[in-house]
Amino acid sequence: MKGRVLILAGSDSGGGAGVQADLKAVTQLGGHGFCALTALTVQNSLGVFDVHPVPLGFIAAQARAVLDDLGADIIKTGMLGDVATAELCAEIISDSHLPAVIDPVMVAKGGAPLLDPSAIASVRELLIPKAALLTPNAPEASVLTGLAIETLDDQRRAGEALLRLGAQAVLMKGGHLPGEALVDLLMTQAGETRFEGRRVATRHTHGTGCTLASAIAAGLAQGQDLTDAVARARRYLDAALRAAPGFGQGHGPLYHGVRPPNEQGW
Repeated sequence: MKGRVLILAGSDSGGGAGVQADLKAVTQLGGHGFCALTALTVQNSLGVFDVHPVPLGFIAAQARAVLDDLGADIIKTGMLGDVATAELCAEIISDSHLPAVIDPVMVAKGGAPLLDPSAIASVRELLIPKAALLTPNAPEASVLTGLAIETLDDQRRAGEALLRLGAQAVLMKGGHLPGEALVDLLMTQAGETRFEGRRVATRHTHGTGCTLASAIAAGLAQGQDLTDAVARARRYLDAALRAAPGFGQGHGPLYHGVRPPNEQGW
């Protein structure tokens, strides 16, 4: 089963994040990605210089065209931008009756805001309860919960708070926390699974969040168990980071075309 992923997210003209990263990750892991663009951006490794929101009717028409003809097994969200777009994407998810991986994108790697502060409540109230999996980094989880996140225990408390908001599962990513060890916590009502790895020493980290969430979505669309989908996605992300081509003067892109380490794949 290839696994069909409908991606509701913005375009990255630099090709390292957004829909471009999403589609490359899904494809490299054997899935098939479709998209409904929510915004166009002017960006490269140095930052985001302009954002052009896509009209709501056009976002809805893109999603409807895909779902009516091609179908999907899961929806993955990325950059939503503003309240109206967040509300529309929540409606698309509800109407589709599909599981959703919600990546609560708020800030670009270079620091540019990608979610209007007024839309945070919409993400919290409308999208988190629809999440089969929520994939926040520490700053995003802090904004959504109001909790400071500086330690592993802080990650755990924030994850518990996000589960109480209605997410079926939360992957609390530890990349923003200090230390050489990088710990992600996959949390559900049934318990938690700890994933630990070593931090990759590189500035070429543009699109890591998009890539990880989409790689997980591909696994779920292919019928993988959540824990297995997260484990495979983390292996893929680690390899893509290590194979980064070194493009750009700032936070450059990963190499999404990295090959599996052996014939058994990832």
